Amino acid sequence: MTLTINRIYDAKDDKGTRILVDRVWPRGISKQDANLDYWLKEVAPTSELRKWFNHDPKLFATFREKYEKELRENKNQIEALDELKEIARSNNDIVLLYAAKDTEHNQAVVLKEILENK
Repeated sequence: MTLTINRIYDAKDDKGTRILVDRVWPRGISKQDANLDYWLKEVAPTSELRKWFNHDPKLFATFREKYEKELRENKNQIEALDELKEIARSNNDIVLLYAAKDTEHNQAVVLKEILENK
């Protein structure tokens, strides 16, 4: 399996199963232009955690811990993560898409690491 992450705004020619992992639909992108195979909004951080983090790189380590805890304890997120894992098992190339400007400090980075370690 090849697993990549890309900004939905930059990723136009991705090869593979395209999965949006944001809770909120990205601004300025139509559903047709997004060309998604899946939108797993429940696998994204809760709104409270997302707003707290606010993509501040200094908070990323704590964000990662809190997000991983959510993924272990929140029923909806557990189910969405299980679905993501099943999709990953069933497909050769997976592209996790996100909208954040910061390419190094976002939930897709955390999800990619989780999928690679499982």
